[in-house]
Amino acid sequence: MAKTDESATTLGYEQARDELIEVVRRLEAGGTTLEESLALWERGEELAKVCRRWLDGARARLDAVLADES
Repeated sequence: MAKTDESATTLGYEQARDELIEVVRRLEAGGTTLEESLALWERGEELAKVCRRWLDGARARLDAVLADES
């Protein structure tokens, strides 16, 4: 699994999204052991949280700009 040693908090949105896509692809392809599948699932959950934080931050910035324009 790629980047398991890299802290998820240092990933940019695109990096986290791309790795999450790869995790999902591997899970859907099957052929992994139960332990590998669980590790992939956990990494996917972590990556999804990173993506959500980035998207929430972007939404907050947009909302702030729109509020300033009003």
